[in-house]
Amino acid sequence: MTRERLSLFDTTLRDGAQTPGIDFTLVDKELVAELLDSFGMDYVEGGYPGANPLDTEFFAARRTKRAKFTAFGRVKKAGASVSNDLGLRALLDAKADAICFVAKASDYQVRVALGIGREDNLESVRLSVEAAGALGREALVDCEHFFDGYKADPAYALAVAKTAYDAGARWIVLCDTNGGTMPEEVEAIVRAVARSVPGDHLGIHAHDDTGSAIANSLAAVRAGARQIQGTLNGIGERCGNADLVAIIPTLMLKPGYADRFETGITAEALAGITKLSRRFDEMLNRTPDRQAPYVGASAFATKAGIHASALAKDTQTYEHVAPEAVGNRRRVFVSGQAGRSNLVAELDRMGVPFDRAEPRIDSLLAELKRREAAGYAYESADASFELLARRLLGTVPAYFAVEGFHVTVERRHNARGKLVSVSEAVVKMTIGGRRFHNVAEGNGPVNALDRAIRKDLGAYQADIADLDLVDYKVRILNGGTEAITRVLIESVDGAGNRWSTIGVSENVIDASFDALIDAIVFKLMKAGVTPVEAPVEAVEA
Repeated sequence: MTRERLSLFDTTLRDGAQTPGIDFTLVDKELVAELLDSFGMDYVEGGYPGANPLDTEFFAARRTKRAKFTAFGRVKKAGASVSNDLGLRALLDAKADAICFVAKASDYQVRVALGIGREDNLESVRLSVEAAGALGREALVDCEHFFDGYKADPAYALAVAKTAYDAGARWIVLCDTNGGTMPEEVEAIVRAVARSVPGDHLGIHAHDDTGSAIANSLAAVRAGARQIQGTLNGIGERCGNADLVAIIPTLMLKPGYADRFETGITAEALAGITKLSRRFDEMLNRTPDRQAPYVGASAFATKAGIHASALAKDTQTYEHVAPEAVGNRRRVFVSGQAGRSNLVAELDRMGVPFDRAEPRIDSLLAELKRREAAGYAYESADASFELLARRLLGTVPAYFAVEGFHVTVERRHNARGKLVSVSEAVVKMTIGGRRFHNVAEGNGPVNALDRAIRKDLGAYQADIADLDLVDYKVRILNGGTEAITRVLIESVDGAGNRWSTIGVSENVIDASFDALIDAIVFKLMKAGVTPVEAPVEAVEA
C-alpha cells in the first residue's frame, strides 16, 4: 500500500528563537540550518528578514542544499500596495525558496490587534500570496489564532484559509497560537477544514501551553493535515512549540502512523536523532532533559530489579521501541533497590569482564548498597559506577597517584580597592615515578582545584585536552553546615561523549575532588590510554 507523504517544517531558528534566554548568532544559525538540512527536514525556516539586521544578513544567501529555505513575515499591510510595503519587499527579496506569511485568522484579532476590516485582511492575504507566486516562490500562510478564531467565528476563519488556498498557497497552516486547544478540538476542527481545503495542503503549528503540542500535531495528522511544524527539543516562546525530536520517531516507529505515512527522514538519520538533540542542547549550553521522550538519558532506563530481570529475558517487556532505532541506549541502574540481575545486566552493557560465578559480584552489590545508604546515587553517575565496578574487579589502570591537595580562599581588597575573593589550589601527585606539584587559581575553590589537577598531567596532558566540565551540581543530603554533601559533575569531550561522576563527603571540596578525579580517569580509560610506567630507578627507590 502506498503511504502518504508528511512534510516536516522546522521553525527552530524563527519561532524557537523567541525562547527566553536563547539568542542565536549568525554562526549559530548557519550551523543549525546545516544540521537540520542534513538530517532531512523538508523546510527550514530561518527567521524574519527585514525585522532585524541578523535575519536580514542570514537571508542574503541560501543556507540549505536539500530543504526549502524559508523566510517568515507578515502579509501586506492593509492600505499599502505590494510595491510600497517595505516588510513584504524584504520577504520577496530574500534568498529563500519559500515564504511563510503570517495572517490573522480570527475576527477578534483582526478587529482588535490590527484594527482593520475583515475584507481588508483577506485582500492582504490574497495579494501577498500572489506576489510570492509571481516570483516563483512557494507560499505558505500561517493562519494565526486559527483555532480560537474558528471556535468564535468558523465562517471567517475558513474564509482566511480558503483565500490563501485559492490564491495559490502551497500550505495553509492552522496555528494554535495561544496553545490552549485540546487534541479532540484540533482533530474535529482540522477534519472540518479539510472539507474546504484539501488535507494535502493543510499544516499544523502547535504551541505547548497545556502540554498538548505533540498530541495536537498528531491529532491534526489523523484528521487530514499533511504538514507538521515544530522545533528541535520543543523550544519556543512561553511553554515552547511541538517537539519534532519526539514527533518524528513516533511517525516513523509507531505502526498507526508508520504504516500510513512516510517522511523525508531515513532510518539512518533517525538513528542520529539523539545525537542531534544533544548537540543542539550543547550549542545552547543547556543540560539535556534526561526524561525527554526517545532521546533522554533516562528514556530507556530502569532501576527496579524485577524490571531488569525481565529486560534480560526480552527487551520488549519494558521498552516500547528499540533504543538503537533513535541512537539511544538501554541503561539498567544499580541502586539500593538493585538485585544481582540489575548488576549483571549493567556490567554486560558496559563490557566489564567478569565471571557470573565470581563471588566479588556479590561483594560489589553489597558495596553499592552500602554507598547508596551513605548518599551515593549511581543512577546519576554512570562513569563513577563503572569505575567502582572495575576497581573492585581489578581492571582500572593506575594512571597517577594523588599524594594530597590543599585549597585556600582569601577575601581581600585588590589593587583598585575592590573587595574580591581569590581561591588557590595546590595538588601533589605522582605520574610514572615523577612527582608533580601543580598550583592554580580559580573563581572558586572547586574551579581552582580543577585547574590545578589538569594544569600538568605529564604524558596524559594531550589526552585530556578536549575534556570539558559542563555541569556541576551540589546537593545537601541531611541539612546544616555539617551536612553530608553530594556532588555530581557532568563532562564532555571533543567527540561529544558525555559522562557523569559523583563524590560524597561531609566536605564539599573532598566530594568535588573525588568526582573530578573520576572524570579524568574515566576519560583516560575510555580513550584506551596506556599508563606511564615508572623508571626502574624510581621503582627501586
